Amino acid sequence: MKKQLLLVLFALVTFVTYAGGYRVSVQGQRAMAMGHTGVAVVNSAELVFFNPAGLVYLENKLNVSVGASGIFTDVIFQNEALGVSAETDNGVGTPLNVYGSYKVNDWLALGLGVYTPYGSGVTWPTDWAGSHLINNIDLSAIYIQPVIGIKLSEFFSIGGGPIFVSGSVNFNRNANRTTSDFEGNRSNITVDDSGVTNFGWSLSAMFNPSENFRIGFSYRSEIILEAEGGEATFANFPNSPGVPANGTTTFDAELPLPAELTVGISYEFCDKWLFAFDYNRQYWSVYESLDIQFGNGVEPSVNPRNYKNSSVYRFGLQYEATSKITLRAGYYRDETPVQSGFFAPETPRNDSDGYSGGFSYAITPKLGIDVSFFYLRFEEIDESYDFGTNATGGTESFGGTYKSSAFAPGLGLTYKL
Repeated sequence: MKKQLLLVLFALVTFVTYAGGYRVSVQGQRAMAMGHTGVAVVNSAELVFFNPAGLVYLENKLNVSVGASGIFTDVIFQNEALGVSAETDNGVGTPLNVYGSYKVNDWLALGLGVYTPYGSGVTWPTDWAGSHLINNIDLSAIYIQPVIGIKLSEFFSIGGGPIFVSGSVNFNRNANRTTSDFEGNRSNITVDDSGVTNFGWSLSAMFNPSENFRIGFSYRSEIILEAEGGEATFANFPNSPGVPANGTTTFDAELPLPAELTVGISYEFCDKWLFAFDYNRQYWSVYESLDIQFGNGVEPSVNPRNYKNSSVYRFGLQYEATSKITLRAGYYRDETPVQSGFFAPETPRNDSDGYSGGFSYAITPKLGIDVSFFYLRFEEIDESYDFGTNATGGTESFGGTYKSSAFAPGLGLTYKL
């Protein structure tokens, strides 16, 4: 029983990575409208995130970009053999981003970014068929990233800086499929922690072979998030031998957030058009398993994940329709790192196709509005998680058919001086 309950923390840290089951990238309105391309695109302070080396090529001394998106997600689960189905009831995720850059001189630029790449949640119906794996979760994470860009020549620049991450999470699941107190209330566990922090770093470069052609490179290091002394609450457990007592204890767990490498190009043609392509590689193979320890002395639990490295292919197009209006569109193909047999309802994420669009409107020469939207469709999949623990301590599988999608409109402002 106690080993089974450790599975709740496995789900906890997984969500720190997947933000409610989705690895949705919304780190800039202009980039998002172009399929989230940006490593070789020079058009705003969004470069603080995408490629700090490009900040030295911005025309204005001061550049500020602020944006927010509303993410609407939906997951449907069905197991025809068991005659069960469920659908998530998700709130609206609202990831934010604020970027600022200052050009000190012709060869040096400084920047700062604050953004929330993980900020949505998932809520399944109470006591649904997979409630022993998850009922609901709320997650928020704030990234703070100071950067520097240095021009080494007219054609080449480098950039980067430290990354500070602070996160919090609240997660609930039932103990198993059957355990309840003497009044029939299902036994459940809630884990809660905040102020989980650590540092990483970024390194980037930009090469300009010609006036119209750019090549970009960006690398973000692995970051280890360590939850130490978090609170775990056990509720509605019967007063029986071998069953955890109701109340609270602590837990410790850690998870490597994988390193990411992005390379890409941009090409301006016919005066008004720009094409961009980014290739993003995420080194998920570092996430082999999750070791979790409760503060009550229970032996550590090892929960296998066996993730694989995955890739994202991004395409973007931009057209300067008028002196005030710039149109954008994009597409990206996102591979899942989750392998067969490790597919759990807290991360119902398969390979997906993303479609995006948007525009910018210059209110004045200094201030512009940026509008974006994207639709993300995950391939329907029949899969299972084969490493759950049942009420007697044995291994059990839980699976079925998952259908998932996400939609996000976004709005931002860009100011330059």
